[in-house]
Amino acid sequence: MASSSIIIPPFLSASISRRNLLLSTTIATVSPSPQIPSSPDVTITDRVFLDFSLCPTYFRSDPSATLSSTTPCSDSTPLGRVVLGLYGRHVPLTVSTFKLMCTSSSSASYKNTPIHKIFPGQFFLAGRQGLRRDTAEVGPLLKSLPRNTDVVNSKSFLIPHARPGLVSLCLSENDDDDDTRLDPEYRNVEFLITTGPGPCPQLDGGNIVFGTVLEGLDVVTSIAAVPTFKPSEKIRQFNDFAEFLGDERAQNARSLWNRPLKTAFISDCGELKVTKPSLSPSLP
Repeated sequence: MASSSIIIPPFLSASISRRNLLLSTTIATVSPSPQIPSSPDVTITDRVFLDFSLCPTYFRSDPSATLSSTTPCSDSTPLGRVVLGLYGRHVPLTVSTFKLMCTSSSSASYKNTPIHKIFPGQFFLAGRQGLRRDTAEVGPLLKSLPRNTDVVNSKSFLIPHARPGLVSLCLSENDDDDDTRLDPEYRNVEFLITTGPGPCPQLDGGNIVFGTVLEGLDVVTSIAAVPTFKPSEKIRQFNDFAEFLGDERAQNARSLWNRPLKTAFISDCGELKVTKPSLSPSLP
């Protein structure tokens, strides 16, 4: 039995073809093209300085002193000055808060606070908040400090930690005092600086790069060379097992790891007023 078929007249076939072609052309015209993410604006809008000094031991010699009021030790050695260029167009709130922490005269300042963790060949941490007088942590922040909405903007995390000398707001690496973080007025001001020699891809996506070292990378390298507390392999294995069992003391013990055996601290800090902060520091 012969199969039946429908014969479409030539004029109708041509009409359908022209209509389909016109429809496909219209769809192609109005379809949005895929958007390419714009590159972060790394224009340097501000400059600040951090002066670093080194104590022969880690703990403060005067535990009765108020937070951020005196130097951690009386026999410190100057390490030098680090000049940072800040990306104020990329993350304006992060930059404004960092500037405030560098210029404030209260205990809510980076002045006389230590580098509390050093990860050799990667980065160091500073600006930890807490209430321990023996470690000169950053004191209670100003209540008027605005909330940093940069931390909820995905574009803030686009700059990778690809080289030494990048300054970044600590989020995934933050280790502020637990009681401090429970405060409804808590603001995160802890930061890190990459020390190299290589990149730190483990920091990408979890911390916000907001500036770069313009001068004093040799000072950053000197800080990275300060010896730190390193537990033996047996202690690490025991700690891993204790953490597996849910022992909270395991995390407390880990807080001592990578702590410098000498106190490198920010002896002074402030803003550098220049006409054109985006220019190379070697230019007039």
